[in-house]
Amino acid sequence: MKFNIERETIIKPLLKVSSVVERRQTLPILSNILVKIEQNKLSLTATDLEVELVVETTHDASEAGEVTLPARKFLDICKTLPDNAAIDVTVESGKAVIRSGKSRFTVATLPANEFPSIEKIQAPKEFSVTQGELKTLIGLTQFAMAQQDVRYYLNGLLLEVTENGIKTVATDGHRLAMSQGVLSGYNEGSVQVIIPRKGVLELAKILENDEALVNVQIGSNIIRVKTEGLIFSSKLIDGRFPDYDKVVPKNGDKTVIADRISLIQTFTRTSILSNEKYRGIRIQLDSNRLKALAHNPDQEEAEEEISVEYNGPGLEIGFNVNYLIDALHAVNSESVKLTFSDANSSCLIQPTNEQQATYVVMPMRL
Repeated sequence: MKFNIERETIIKPLLKVSSVVERRQTLPILSNILVKIEQNKLSLTATDLEVELVVETTHDASEAGEVTLPARKFLDICKTLPDNAAIDVTVESGKAVIRSGKSRFTVATLPANEFPSIEKIQAPKEFSVTQGELKTLIGLTQFAMAQQDVRYYLNGLLLEVTENGIKTVATDGHRLAMSQGVLSGYNEGSVQVIIPRKGVLELAKILENDEALVNVQIGSNIIRVKTEGLIFSSKLIDGRFPDYDKVVPKNGDKTVIADRISLIQTFTRTSILSNEKYRGIRIQLDSNRLKALAHNPDQEEAEEEISVEYNGPGLEIGFNVNYLIDALHAVNSESVKLTFSDANSSCLIQPTNEQQATYVVMPMRL
């Protein structure tokens, strides 16, 4: 196998697939990427057995074939070569010789037939959506996914598709993020799947061209997303996601309208003197006034007050300040609406524009 390629042609696909490769692998071949050349097309594939990414680019090769190369080493070699460098790769006798100018590198390879691949999807549910829409839905909710929770079904993102639209939901048990968008031309019935955390993060990275369509296929245990020159696949989490609709407060009677950036700045400054472990702050509401207060075991205190639109009764309630800030950062709106019921009920955060996003943060005792 032999091919010649310019550094600028291969570096971007190589960066994309290399992000899937874990540094610590149980199988040596999972540290490699599969390089395949056929029919004027070069494809690079990486997998960790849960997520698989294939990036394709057109290429006139002198010799077709396939081989696996060590991902990090191959990437580092290409990155450190000069701009517009020509790269020659020759594979023979279990070694790959990489030449560019006066540089020469010999790296070990592993057989391509030992490289694992995620199986094909049988009878998938299928729909198309713009990259921008899907990226927005993920970006509005992914921060609320759990990390290494024993409730494994929380360590991912719920994707729900119905004839009425598309929805993403994430929760770690203390907060919930939900967003929904429109979907046209889908009539294959409703489907709910949980995409694992790593799959969600990798998918968000590869969605770049906002107006371009992506084809999404959902099987019983795999989701596959196809764009031009790229195929992303991820195994799904086998579990039952909580009934998120029951978590969203319905009877809040205390509504606050506030400037989003001002709230973020107020909470960020107040949080400096909050308890480093629990990150709790108290919010006091009064007529057109919101006060944020924090203290810590060193008897240090922070207090800040901002003007808001509120004409309800006084209320004092505690929250993990990080959860509030994360939700406010996700919202794409100049002002936000915060809805409360009482000191023991969750806070509902929503944008005041047309964006279909909802955030729920549970209170904490301080």
